[in-house]
Amino acid sequence: MTGDMRGRYPLSRDLHLVTKGSVPSCRLQRGAALAIGLLLLPVATLLAVSAMATATLELRMAANAEYQQRAFEAAEFAIEQAIHSVDLGTGYTYSAPKLVPASGAPPAVPGSASDTYSYRLYYDPTPAGAATPPEAVSAGLEAYHFVIEASGASARGAKDVHIQGFYVLHPGGWSGSTTLPAGCETTPADCAAPGSQPERTFWRQQDAD
Repeated sequence: MTGDMRGRYPLSRDLHLVTKGSVPSCRLQRGAALAIGLLLLPVATLLAVSAMATATLELRMAANAEYQQRAFEAAEFAIEQAIHSVDLGTGYTYSAPKLVPASGAPPAVPGSASDTYSYRLYYDPTPAGAATPPEAVSAGLEAYHFVIEASGASARGAKDVHIQGFYVLHPGGWSGSTTLPAGCETTPADCAAPGSQPERTFWRQQDAD
């Protein structure tokens, strides 16, 4: 009976041997998968850290660009304040210019706690390539040229410097005034300056390419 059983079911023993022989192979496969996983883990971690560092750098660069733009705008605000000064006069020279602030910390740009501005303004008696417009000459007027060196600053050390030239028309012999009228000390651009409106002649950004 037993011999007949063996003869009748010859595959059972072979199946049993194959099943037993396949166990070490499965263990080897699991071990290989674990080893590969351990090898890939540092690579994945490195990629994640690199991605985070890149994102942080991009955010920092974007913030720096924004602060630089705000410094640019603060310098332009300084030009607007200076060009409409009602105490404009030829008494301000390159060696003795009008300074804002005259002392202390630079004033803040209105509406901003971190953006500040400053400027120096002076009369330029010999501007290169500048002359009085013919129509002004016929009206008995002369062009008086001035230069503004304006600085704007913002957070993270952002700074920008703009240089603006302009002139105003007045009768010959005009010297202007270096004294602010009452009420114009804090916001000179809100006061009406006597004489003609300023005409801009040149503009450049310091250290710009």
